[in-house]
Amino acid sequence: MLRLHATPTPDTDALLTRAMSPDPARIQAALHRARTDPDWQLHTWEAGGKVVCAATLTVHGAHGTVRYIGTHPTHTGQGHARALLHALMNTLHLHTLTAETDDDAADFYRRSGFHVQEIPSPWDRRRYRCTLTREA
Repeated sequence: MLRLHATPTPDTDALLTRAMSPDPARIQAALHRARTDPDWQLHTWEAGGKVVCAATLTVHGAHGTVRYIGTHPTHTGQGHARALLHALMNTLHLHTLTAETDDDAADFYRRSGFHVQEIPSPWDRRRYRCTLTREA
């Protein structure tokens, strides 16, 4: 079940941290921004009454950008993150939803119906822009 504009908790922080850089300072900065930046929205997916997936997005008009998305380790591979993204696309009436990622998550986005394209990277890792477009 989709929960729009969820209240941040230690559990949602833990889920989002799964999608972040391992650098503790960068994690704290990203969590702070997710809690304080009015442009960032937190949404969750619940299964069995428990939050199993959380995502932060920015939304501008009919375009959304996934900043972070994480799923509880015991619930990975069960379709919760895909369901959350598709529910957000429909509920928020988005025309496009994009995300930038690396090799670790590119296949997840591809399997979730996103077009995945490699883009230049400032790091020693490949980067991808993933785009989901609503059919007209």
